[in-house]
Amino acid sequence: MNNGDTIFIILRKQKLIFLHWYHHITVLLYSWYSYKDMVAGGGWFMTMNYGVHAVMYSYYALRAAGFRVSRKFAMFITLSQITQMLMGCVVNYLVFYWMQHDQCYSHFQNIFWSSLMYLSYLVLFCHFFFEAYIGKMRKTTKAE
Repeated sequence: MNNGDTIFIILRKQKLIFLHWYHHITVLLYSWYSYKDMVAGGGWFMTMNYGVHAVMYSYYALRAAGFRVSRKFAMFITLSQITQMLMGCVVNYLVFYWMQHDQCYSHFQNIFWSSLMYLSYLVLFCHFFFEAYIGKMRKTTKAE
């Protein structure tokens, strides 16, 4: 489990939100569950995750170093996370489809849990995006 972002959040004395805890706990559980079977899709999931985290850690590092980083960068990261969750659902669909045609090795239970996990992340990250960026922009506009 990758906890670098947790360390940055704690060092900056910020609150850890439900999405953060839920995401890390469920990824840990799913990774333990899936590793033993070496199921299809895992390479895609890891690659997407590391790509998004590389950008996110760069953002955290710049902020921790005292640089003022555009709000658009934070929005881009969250949109990247949402895209990652959508792609996770697509990968699950493709693995399931290929599995039915004996072109891919996986288990239905793994696809089920992975799909449930990615769909829940998609909902939570979309909610976070709306609350953090769209909702705040509406409040700012109304205040003016």
